[in-house]
Amino acid sequence: MTVRVLVVDDHPVVRSGLVGMLATEADLEVVGEAGDGQEAVSLAAELRPDVVLMDLRMPVLDGVGATSRIVGTGPRVLVLTTYETDADILRAVEAGATGYLLKDTPRDALVRGIRAAAQGQTVLAPTVATRLVGSVRASAERLTPREAEVLGLVAEGCSNAEAARRLFIGEATVKTHLLRAFAKLGVDDRTGAVTEARRRGWLA
Repeated sequence: MTVRVLVVDDHPVVRSGLVGMLATEADLEVVGEAGDGQEAVSLAAELRPDVVLMDLRMPVLDGVGATSRIVGTGPRVLVLTTYETDADILRAVEAGATGYLLKDTPRDALVRGIRAAAQGQTVLAPTVATRLVGSVRASAERLTPREAEVLGLVAEGCSNAEAARRLFIGEATVKTHLLRAFAKLGVDDRTGAVTEARRRGWLA
């Protein structure tokens, strides 16, 4: 099966390099090129590629905006960028990108990634995968709104009983929220929890 590819990058030299590289693969066909996200959205609708190789930082409409508009219309979006910050990765994944590769990815790995993306497989550069897992783990370890609320009252000097009265919950429930907060913060008492939560910026 031939995989039809739309190459999207605002740098003409980069686009030309990618097009030339992919042209040597018998099962990959570059059906179009776009220099910004808006053009990518239009060409994706017109050309119906299997995979859109998408840069992130572009004029008119960035890669994330373009990805969110393209996903769901048929093509898979494989991000190819020089940026690997947690924010960039999460925005692209949340927008629906099938994969996220960096521009220093070896040629063979990029080609394999395009083929895998065409089949709907998740494709992540090793460093991106590590960052994504770390970010998800950090998110999972954050305090829930209720845990933060209970700890905030503790920081104000409330006892468990007073916190329970103010939140209209049982004292046992307050203790449960505190114990979970202790575990997430890696502490074993109320003072340590408040101190550590403030250090992390989770409490004012």
